[in-house]
Amino acid sequence: MFGFRSWLIALSFIMLGNGTGCEAQPKVTITNQDGRTIVFQVEIADTSAKREMGLQYRRELADDKGMIFLFPEESIQSFWMKNTPIPLDMIFINRQRQIAGIVEQTQPFSLEPRSVSAPSQFVLEINGGLAKKYRLTAGDAVRFDGFAREAVTE
Repeated sequence: MFGFRSWLIALSFIMLGNGTGCEAQPKVTITNQDGRTIVFQVEIADTSAKREMGLQYRRELADDKGMIFLFPEESIQSFWMKNTPIPLDMIFINRQRQIAGIVEQTQPFSLEPRSVSAPSQFVLEINGGLAKKYRLTAGDAVRFDGFAREAVTE
């Protein structure tokens, strides 16, 4: 027979086993030209409202965190830094999941549109300076984990 304590332990294992309360944090993994793998835990901007808000008003962002913007189709994407007090690196990713281009160290609060010349369907925003630190370049391979890259809802 189970005592109360044994019952609680068994219930905990059941809940962990079916994923309740322990969903994996979505991640973007980049493998650079040196073969180094860099992983960012990301928030997902997959609706117009979330893409518009982005990382505005954030005063800090951990070096292993970021935001991935998902767009319905590949095109030239353009971003600005309105209401964003921290410099960011913007990593533009094409539908083949390769870096199409990078805008480094964006100017906080700037209304100047920032983009790259190649089409992209996804944009990863991370702390300014990390793209250079990790030697990220166009052509680097990108993998998405914990979310569907097609999960754009509008």
